[in-house]
Amino acid sequence: MYTIQLIEKENIEIILPFLEILNEKTDKEELRNRLREMCGNNYECVGVYDGEKLIGITGLWILTKHYIGKHIEPDNVIILPEYRNQKIGEQLMQWIFDYAKQKGCVASELNCYVQNHKGVRFWINQGYRIIGYHMQKIL
Repeated sequence: MYTIQLIEKENIEIILPFLEILNEKTDKEELRNRLREMCGNNYECVGVYDGEKLIGITGLWILTKHYIGKHIEPDNVIILPEYRNQKIGEQLMQWIFDYAKQKGCVASELNCYVQNHKGVRFWINQGYRIIGYHMQKIL
């Protein structure tokens, strides 16, 4: 049985090895600095544990936007490879949906890279629908 819970901000740096997997081109110290800044800006993180071992994470943002209202945005979702295909992602998302409802959210939105075919399939299976493009410009 896996445990899913918010990670306390004073322990947040335990997620850095996961962030390094997701952001392999970003310097470790830069990731640490960004994480610290994010924690001051409404960022939360949920951990999935197998006993004491952290096996998965997702960041969470609760936002309000004109077109959707108050919603939750899972960000940088990752389960360690050796734990995948065990329905842990589905359990994590159900935890997030329940948490979002407790916080008064009416929806969930997220970004997924178009070349991440397994991710796109997972999100569609979780009830998400593709509504647009995520765009970025480096300044």
